Amino acid sequence: MPRVGIATTNGTDIDEHFGHAKFFRIYDLTDDGYTYAELRDAVAACQHSLGHDTTRFDKIIELLSDCDALIVQKIGPGAAAYLIEKGVRVFEVNGSIDAVLEKFISDKIV
Repeated sequence: MPRVGIATTNGTDIDEHFGHAKFFRIYDLTDDGYTYAELRDAVAACQHSLGHDTTRFDKIIELLSDCDALIVQKIGPGAAAYLIEKGVRVFEVNGSIDAVLEKFISDKIV
């Protein structure tokens, strides 16, 4: 069963930048739908005054290591390249969590 991590501030919309996410909602996907699994706290990977910190990227990768993909509103090119290099699939998407997960399931994206 595929599992995804979603960056959200309100629990209903994909509205958070990867580097600013303070938590990720985890969902399990099936052919018939999806279920919410849990909320995982994260330390924001990007600190405005410090820029990118790959140690923080690695902590998020570890935190979400059981996820087949991450879904975020936005991710910078440097962070995206780093995650892809580490084998993490990242999708930039805007919209409600429900609509996006339904699309991922119907199109078998993950």
